[in-house]
Order: sequence, then C-alpha cells, then structure tokens
Amino acid sequence: QAQLVESGGGLVQAGDSLRLSCVASGLTFSIYNMGWFRQAPGKEREFVAHINRSGSITYYQDSVKGRFTISRDNAKNTVYLQMNSLKPEDTAVYYCAAALGVLTTSSYRYAYWGQGTQVTVSS
Repeated sequence: QAQLVESGGGLVQAGDSLRLSCVASGLTFSIYNMGWFRQAPGKEREFVAHINRSGSITYYQDSVKGRFTISRDNAKNTVYLQMNSLKPEDTAVYYCAAALGVLTTSSYRYAYWGQGTQVTVSS
C-alpha cells in the first residue's frame, strides 16, 4: 500500500529556514509527479509547489517563488521542500502528494497524500 511520510516541520522565527522531506513507499516513486500543498487554520488547502518525475520541471505558487525550492531524489524515494526566508503567513500544515499523468496544481488529481507536518513561523 502506498504511503507518504513527511518530516522536518517545526517552530521557527520569521526569516529562518526549514527543509521538509517526504519519503514514499509502496509505489514506484519515479513515475509520479510530486507536489507540496499546505493548509492554514480556517483556510482551504492550497498548492505550494510541484516537480515532475525526473525533477527537470518545477513550478511554484507566486507567494513562495524565490524562497522555496522543491527537489527530489528518486534513488531515495524522497521529495524535499527547502523553505527559506520564512514568513508568519507560511504557517500551515504541509502535505506532500503524488500524482500520475499531467503535472498539475489541482489537489484532486493527486492520488496519494501524506499525513502532514506542521510548520509554525513566529514573527
């Protein structure tokens, strides 16, 4: 059974950095496009970034461009989200997700989801 497990969240101050990791098991990781989403309290889940199967294509939500970097290591079945210059508005539960087919920002196209990791940025 496919499983995604995120780690790396925590409580940091504005301007700090965090690196989230998501390890996949039970699926052929290299054929899946991978995405990161987040959900803040009282808000809907939103797209953050995604990366294609080979890692050659990435795309980011405007608010994180230039601060966040998504990457993957297919040998380790792992996708990463490096988050720099964190802001209080980045506070959310961050989820990784896996999707087949066309690279997309739509959450409903992602078949597998992790349990989430909390990121809290204090001002």
